[in-house]
Amino acid sequence: MATKALAFTLSLNDCFGSKSPHTASKVSVFSVRCSTGNGERPWKNSDARLVLEDGSIWKAKSFGASGTQVGEVVFNTSLTGYQEILTDPSYAGQFVLMTNPHIGNTGINFDDEESTQCFLSGLVIRSLSIRYLFSTSNWRCEKDLGDYLTERNVMGIYDVDTRAITRRLREDGSLIGVLSTDNSKTDEELLQMSKSWDIVGIDLISGVSCKSPHEWIDRTREEWEFSSSEGPRDTFHVVAYDFGIKHNILRRLASYGCKITVVPSTWPASETLKLNPDGVLFSNGPGDPSAVPYAVETVKNIIGKVPVFGICMGHQLLGQALGGTTYKMKFGHHGGNHPVRNLRTGRVEISSQNHNYAVDPATLPKGVEVTHINLNDSSCAGLAFPARKVVSLQYHPEASPGPHDSDNAFKEFVELMKQGKSKTSNENLHQPQSV
Repeated sequence: MATKALAFTLSLNDCFGSKSPHTASKVSVFSVRCSTGNGERPWKNSDARLVLEDGSIWKAKSFGASGTQVGEVVFNTSLTGYQEILTDPSYAGQFVLMTNPHIGNTGINFDDEESTQCFLSGLVIRSLSIRYLFSTSNWRCEKDLGDYLTERNVMGIYDVDTRAITRRLREDGSLIGVLSTDNSKTDEELLQMSKSWDIVGIDLISGVSCKSPHEWIDRTREEWEFSSSEGPRDTFHVVAYDFGIKHNILRRLASYGCKITVVPSTWPASETLKLNPDGVLFSNGPGDPSAVPYAVETVKNIIGKVPVFGICMGHQLLGQALGGTTYKMKFGHHGGNHPVRNLRTGRVEISSQNHNYAVDPATLPKGVEVTHINLNDSSCAGLAFPARKVVSLQYHPEASPGPHDSDNAFKEFVELMKQGKSKTSNENLHQPQSV
């Protein structure tokens, strides 16, 4: 690149005026080198747009994949764990806006993935880190965030006012938006796309669930094990319904002494009961629980026959199966810092949450107990129906990278299965023997 040296003189009179107290003016000469070449600017120009259904248009810079994508915009208040968020199947159909301004600084490593792919529609951030040096930022880093999203065909934008968008979502609720790097599409065309698409009433579970049953054996690795309790001596067989299950839910169950069979979301209840499990887990998953009546019917046919544990979507499906209703929240709960009160113990847990729907406790039948409430808005965060061996949480007790306040929920599920196993053994013991 061509450069040209420019020289100029500067006297003390220029700095302090003619009344300078210095008796002698010394002249300093500076050499300045400036570019006269035609190289590109050292920064990227805005090349993407986020158009929201309310008509607002947000110019930004793109990273990751290119193209045009539609989704529901939600904000996540987590300070860390963006890779777990990217691979959480519960974000299918959504753009995730991170309120933490600096994202990408720890790069990507493949030990922290919650599923085999990215299911979210796009990532919206304020500042994209360009410093992810293997030796200084994260010793486990294997590649940078931009390359990772490109390989997985996920769009991302940065240099956008995420605080302003978050305030808009809190005031107006979650909004449908369109992300585009296509200059041939007008703002009006993108706006019409956002207004013609809706996430409510769409079955998103079938697109993230596994296609056939399989066994899961992987536990939480020893160096990441945070539970001080010794695992149970007994082994319990759990059938886990995959509505978009996260790997760390399965790891935590395995760490508590469970043999796990993962089955698809459409797996019949009759086939599950043929496996004679000690318990059934209904997992987290994306979207509207009212849009998957087949899953609600499956839950109905299993409740009361074996102990069951519902997490997030599983909690909502249990609420419906027990006779209650669910509703769409204004902007949902997304983040790793939501306070929840355990009404049984009075203990407050800091929880990781990701849901846009909630169970209406006023619609639940007699005998169903609300065990946890979200302290930010008093919404239902946990249920129990002791008579039918049902427990559920609206949030994620496996939380990775954390918090781990609610990990004990897996132990409670194991205790339910232990009680059920003991009861079955006693009943068999007292049955008359055939001659």
